[in-house]
Amino acid sequence: MKRLTLLFIGLFSLPCIAIGTQSDEVAHYAVEHYADEMVASLATLVQFNTVAVDGQTPDSNPEFIGFKRELRSLSDKLGLDYVDHGYVILIGLGQQDDKVGVITHGDVQPANPALWQQSPYQLDMTSQPGKLIGRGTEDDKGPIVTAMYAMKSIKDSQIKLNKRIELMVYMAEESNWEPLKAFLKTYTPANINITIDAEYPVVTAEKGWSKIEFVIPSVDVEAANKGAATLKRFSGGYFGSQVPQQAQAEISFADKGLIQQLKVASKTQSGMTYRFEQNGSTVVIYADGKAAHSSTPEDGVNAVTHLAQLLAIHQWPKNTASLTQQFIHEMIGMGIYAEKFGDIAYKDDFMGPMSLAPTIVKAGKQGTQVMINLRRPIGKTPERLDSQTYEALERWQEKHQVRLAKIETYWGKPMVMQDAPHLNTLLDVYSHFTGVKNPQPVAIGGSTNSKLFPNALSFGPAMPGVEYTGHTENEFITYEQFMLNLKMYSAAFIELAK
Repeated sequence: MKRLTLLFIGLFSLPCIAIGTQSDEVAHYAVEHYADEMVASLATLVQFNTVAVDGQTPDSNPEFIGFKRELRSLSDKLGLDYVDHGYVILIGLGQQDDKVGVITHGDVQPANPALWQQSPYQLDMTSQPGKLIGRGTEDDKGPIVTAMYAMKSIKDSQIKLNKRIELMVYMAEESNWEPLKAFLKTYTPANINITIDAEYPVVTAEKGWSKIEFVIPSVDVEAANKGAATLKRFSGGYFGSQVPQQAQAEISFADKGLIQQLKVASKTQSGMTYRFEQNGSTVVIYADGKAAHSSTPEDGVNAVTHLAQLLAIHQWPKNTASLTQQFIHEMIGMGIYAEKFGDIAYKDDFMGPMSLAPTIVKAGKQGTQVMINLRRPIGKTPERLDSQTYEALERWQEKHQVRLAKIETYWGKPMVMQDAPHLNTLLDVYSHFTGVKNPQPVAIGGSTNSKLFPNALSFGPAMPGVEYTGHTENEFITYEQFMLNLKMYSAAFIELAK
């Protein structure tokens, strides 16, 4: 999931209808009876490293097999039906033909254990009291557990529902949507769906996940520059949808004066920490910023762009590493809205500007792979974006007399959900439990499976205006928010299914 809060201003006038007494009673019952069990169940699910592995499926990867085994066990314990379709798990309450769909995912993004106080696959409740820290706590194992205990609480209440509540857990949301698209060809989804993989109050628009990717070819320093201070390596980033927390540069033949200049300049960058390690005439610079979901680059401090800016104080001999540093500095700079990338920048009044973040810079034998993750609103066609992108790349190549290799672009489709019949109900549930008067729909920078379902609106789990921690190296959900979500999901499910 990717998120960027942008409120509708004056576009909607949405009356709220008070939720039923039964919904409120069950919501409070859920927390009173299942708070501890829900935390324990989250701890069980977090322990599985459900990151996609090339060549493996959810039925062959041991981590996914274990994760699904625990989902089945929890479903049995809570009295919910469970069906395993491989990439898709369906967990339900009720046998009615008409149903309410609840869309989640069980896979997660990679985590760098060195950047966590405890293992990312162990629920950490002690390092930062009040927070439940671990990979998947917010995106999206926490919401799965919350939905299941909400369904159990409704089952306990014996409220008569007119619709089945069906929780879908997809196993490749972070990596590959094709198996889900194939599943939907033979599966009839609910006519009313909510995705619990974004934020409150209610998400009605999502930007399109997009990318620009290429390889800066292998270029050796010319003989005339041998022995001069040389940027030998420039790299950073961990995976494609995370603002990089770390980046590294290696400099050979660096004199004391240049090293001192770099050290002084490094102290002027807000939010960055640098470490210089010298071995003879070689210096390695380690840059440490702040990771964030790449749909909200404003929440992070991109170590790649900051390191490129730091190194720009010196003119390095032309080679692969210096070309990479120059591209990042010249074409992206410190901006997050494609301000320097030719003419591709634009914005929509509701969805906001297209965001841009270099997320992977990886040196290899054939050159350096660069991946730039973008989140685009409505307003430009893929064809126009492609044309403007290639024009910008061509100008940069001509300037530096180099040809980029393996250039690839992808422009995901933005989504705007209009006239969803359950919008007012979800807004009312949110208002009832938060005390926020007249809440309005929002747009996010992220991209969820909502795009594939009819009448799909996202409802939590993150609060508006609060930094989203999914995909970061300190992912957490607060205990307070975890319990508030249980109340809101319990009430919302009843209101939608009664």
